[in-house]
Amino acid sequence: MVTEQPLDLPSLSIQRQRGYRLINSKYPPIALFDDVADEEEFETLYELQALTNPRLRNSAGSPGFLPAGDIPFGITGCSYAVAPFTHVNPLGSRFSDGSYGMLYIADEMATALTEVTYHQEHYWQLIDGLKYDRMVMRSLLFIFDPEPAIDALALPLSHPVYDAHSYSAARALGRSLKSQGCRTLRYRSVRRPGAVCWGLFTPKGVKSVQQSAHYEFIWDGKKISKIDRIVSARTLK
Repeated sequence: MVTEQPLDLPSLSIQRQRGYRLINSKYPPIALFDDVADEEEFETLYELQALTNPRLRNSAGSPGFLPAGDIPFGITGCSYAVAPFTHVNPLGSRFSDGSYGMLYIADEMATALTEVTYHQEHYWQLIDGLKYDRMVMRSLLFIFDPEPAIDALALPLSHPVYDAHSYSAARALGRSLKSQGCRTLRYRSVRRPGAVCWGLFTPKGVKSVQQSAHYEFIWDGKKISKIDRIVSARTLK
């Protein structure tokens, strides 16, 4: 049991931050969020589609988890910014206990690849007898305004918030910051020392999301043995 003692972390003043994220390519964009310009249009279209599309909840998730005012309608790639908050992972993550969504963004593509490799390897290792698998991930470039933000770079990598296996201290910090209205947390990458990641408690500050390259991950039965950047045949000369 972790006692939620407040940490004296500094605030962070920064705008127009760039970052990267990888998602499984089997998950397409959610057209409902990308096809509307504002909250009023979204509510009208959602109600209409709900009458005729029984699979709407599966594709759009649960918009009720996220205040409509936090959805950055009208930006490029809106659905990619919103998805982690409407499709909340019940198992949680480093800074969430599973009761709310978080959008995680890495400072560099190399950091995103390292983080995904660790977590996907852990997932595949739990599947008994899995000798081979393949996964294609889509990379995304985010532009976002972090403020108001808190900077956990003030904590050393040895702090319990950065424990490589237990998320207890990190989740306690996440709950505290979310309750205080924090929009963004900057923190150290645990899987790639020296790198930086961002945890967004809301997609409100996201300005654009652009699709980039695709990456193929190969599982050899013990580890992810190969990661290839996929080059479209149309780009070859």
